[in-house]
Amino acid sequence: MAEKPGAPALDPEEVAVRQGSSYPEAFREPCRTRIKRALGDALGLSNFGVNLVTLPPGAWSAQRHWHSHEDEFVYLLDGALTLITDGGEQVLTAGQAAGFPAGKADGHHLVNKGTVPATYLEIGDRRRDDAVTYPDIDLHLDPAPEGRVFTNKKGEPY
Repeated sequence: MAEKPGAPALDPEEVAVRQGSSYPEAFREPCRTRIKRALGDALGLSNFGVNLVTLPPGAWSAQRHWHSHEDEFVYLLDGALTLITDGGEQVLTAGQAAGFPAGKADGHHLVNKGTVPATYLEIGDRRRDDAVTYPDIDLHLDPAPEGRVFTNKKGEPY
């Protein structure tokens, strides 16, 4: 498909790849090989984000977390991933979905415990007032005038 500037459709393979995470260095390793393509940004969406994410074997989607004001939705396109929440582990396979309501204090993330890459769509709000809590580590993501800022749980910036 030929892309035209401002066209409402695109080929996801032509969207720039972002590998790794923006976490402070001490928390980056599990997500180092994670690959994201910001489809929503490429299409000019501003009210919600859509990412096409690939997790190679051993990769995590994120540190386990929950959002104060943002809903999250994931839909597994290919492969299998382990969803880890406060309630335990659940294997998701292609065609399955998971949702995480804003404000529900249930830390979650996806881990590729398999031997082949897995790909999923990640969809969420873009709330400026959202804060992110990471229950397993000394990390918090706080809203700030310049965007969100990583702090430790005492509120000190990284």
